[in-house]
Amino acid sequence: MITRSISSTQPPRWQSLLAQGVRDVGELLARLDLDPTQAPGPLDPNSPFPLRVPLGFVARMRRGDWNDPLLRQVLPLNAESAHHPGFVLDPVGDAPSRRPGGLLHKYHGRVLMILTGACAIHCRYCFRRHFPYSEAHAARSRWQEAWDYLRDDTSIEEVILSGGDPLSLPDEKLGELTDALSEIPHIKRLRLHTRLPIVLPERIDDALSSWLENRRFQWVIVVHSNHALELDQTVAEALRKMSRTGAVMLNQAVLLKGVNDTAHAQIALSKRLFEIGVMPYYLHLLDRVAGTAHFEVEQTHARALIGQLAAQLPGYLVPRLAREEPGEPAKQVLAADL
Repeated sequence: MITRSISSTQPPRWQSLLAQGVRDVGELLARLDLDPTQAPGPLDPNSPFPLRVPLGFVARMRRGDWNDPLLRQVLPLNAESAHHPGFVLDPVGDAPSRRPGGLLHKYHGRVLMILTGACAIHCRYCFRRHFPYSEAHAARSRWQEAWDYLRDDTSIEEVILSGGDPLSLPDEKLGELTDALSEIPHIKRLRLHTRLPIVLPERIDDALSSWLENRRFQWVIVVHSNHALELDQTVAEALRKMSRTGAVMLNQAVLLKGVNDTAHAQIALSKRLFEIGVMPYYLHLLDRVAGTAHFEVEQTHARALIGQLAAQLPGYLVPRLAREEPGEPAKQVLAADL
């Protein structure tokens, strides 16, 4: 049922770059000319959620600046170990929605598939930082279970490929998966949620473009960028390359204290995204996962921020302010009554 559709004679360049990423806090600070004694808070170099960041992403950080918005997203702090009421291991209710073969089925007509727990970057605010990937992902040995579930529920028209990051998998594995999904006639759309084009744009090579082009599905690609400084020319070229495959290109961001919680930052992000062919889609309030309270922005501030964006941008550049609530039939849009 699953065939090998993509092969190569040698590992692609992006895999080498992925392996070369920074995993040591001391190395990261040295590359940025930062003195650890001047850190904005105690560091946690031995966090159980370890540092991981590609060198190309580090290169976009401002040297000598502890407040760099890219650095703040990846720097492990002792604040992550503090207990805060309401911050839990599963803030969006993934556990009750788990189905066989690494599927999460929350919403009508669409199912999310956890392909892997691997990412190119470990974002400190990640809502799945405590997710039990070893028990619940669509490894090849479990794809038949997922395939059976999807085949039997004819109400499912869309499969959301998620993780971890699906694009951390080799092209061959992605090809095997989509070959299998193409055999289920009621699946019309594939949605790909990924941060790799932002943090490791070299991933978007000709082989990946071929994978996107040579499928019968309608593709929706949701990338994840939080700040305009992430979107250098290399990233822009990667996103335009994905767009040329015919995929709909959207962005989702997370509202993060000290990173992008100003009108200036959000306006710059929306404008830059549009310049490079990506539409702002969601601006998520922080999912209240344990270890992330220091990133939280109050909902009243978030609503006011969206009001500022609406006053300065055309409507199509204003992302929807949203929060995911466990058990709800859809994400909750919070700024519709502004």
